[in-house]
Amino acid sequence: MNTSTSQILFGYWNEVRGKRLAPRRFEIEPARIGSVLPETFILERVEGSSYRFRLAGTRIIEALGFELRGSNFLDLWQDADKHAIADMLASLATQGSIGTLTFDALDGQGRRASFEAIMLPLVHTAQVIDRIVGSISCINPPDWLGETRLQERILTSQSSIWPDGRPYAMLARGDGQAPFVAHTRGARLVRSERRQFRVYEGGLTKAESDER
Repeated sequence: MNTSTSQILFGYWNEVRGKRLAPRRFEIEPARIGSVLPETFILERVEGSSYRFRLAGTRIIEALGFELRGSNFLDLWQDADKHAIADMLASLATQGSIGTLTFDALDGQGRRASFEAIMLPLVHTAQVIDRIVGSISCINPPDWLGETRLQERILTSQSSIWPDGRPYAMLARGDGQAPFVAHTRGARLVRSERRQFRVYEGGLTKAESDER
């Protein structure tokens, strides 16, 4: 992570996450990341193949030169890059990784600006990752940035990182996945061959309210 925006957002997300796989959507307080809020966004994962912008900060929109809300994040990219980014997002949603990427964006005059993006998993109402909080920030912004629409985006690097050093094996069922539990009280260890599992009795005490 090269930009301060990425570092600040990741630091806050990691603080809220604690020892869990990911924090819940309602736990993210915009006021806590006020300094980078104009460069942040929220994606909604729809049926595993679409990542729709629910929110996009004003600085992102000004830099790229077009509105993002309601559009699919994957539609920003050419086919060759789209497949790689889709794989990265699938890893985020199923294994609890975080995604980082850098890209160049070009205007109609051949000028280019370099950007860094970070994507971090969130849980909304179910026991699955169905929201992503992220940021897009320009690296060494040129003076002309914001004057024109950036029409083409070219991926220059990408990576998937597991904050705890390993991917989580996500359960297909939504019946109490341990990585989402916020505490360890009442848990017991179960060992099977070389693997160790932490089993929690019960589940969520109440359903979360819908996103507003």
